Amino acid sequence: MENLIMLLATGAFGSLNESLQKEVYKQFYTFLYGGIYYITRDHAAAEDIIQETFLKTLKSRPDGGDEVRLKAWIKVVARNESYNYLRKHKKIHNQVDIESVLHIDSYLASASEDSVEKQVEAKDLAATISGYLDQMKPEYKMLIEMRWKREMSYKEIAEELDITEEGVKQKLHRAREAIRRKLNSDRERDHDGKEGRR
Repeated sequence: MENLIMLLATGAFGSLNESLQKEVYKQFYTFLYGGIYYITRDHAAAEDIIQETFLKTLKSRPDGGDEVRLKAWIKVVARNESYNYLRKHKKIHNQVDIESVLHIDSYLASASEDSVEKQVEAKDLAATISGYLDQMKPEYKMLIEMRWKREMSYKEIAEELDITEEGVKQKLHRAREAIRRKLNSDRERDHDGKEGRR
């Protein structure tokens, strides 16, 4: 399929016939929807963000006719719009289901049924969380590995470590929250850094 998004780089979108304008927007929508929905987990929000990104693309776009550069720029605008939406609606703390991501193998398997972009995002997220595990207290890291990698029950972990099941649950909860805070903090910092460079 011809890349109609490149017609946005010409600055002549307004002079295209209505049918072609609709096709350009449809391709633009398809190009961005998966990534925006991944961040917001909200269909209506994704549609609003795509529309806002489209309008920003029409108003100001990078110079030159390089397809890779234009698409990368559009993705940055869309990501920034997505994070702005989350901030306004105070949803950033619910972005990621840490519990499902910690089941890294099944998480990646479920992502493999999605688009290539979604698979890459899932692998990046799993790698990021694995990196966080290496920075955690050894006790938390061990508990997480026992629970999610070795798939041990709370009872089995409690018996192996000679602590109560309630103690296991509390420590795992703290470990998950530490990962969630770190992930959201890094995402906010990345977003703020990009906003500062705009």
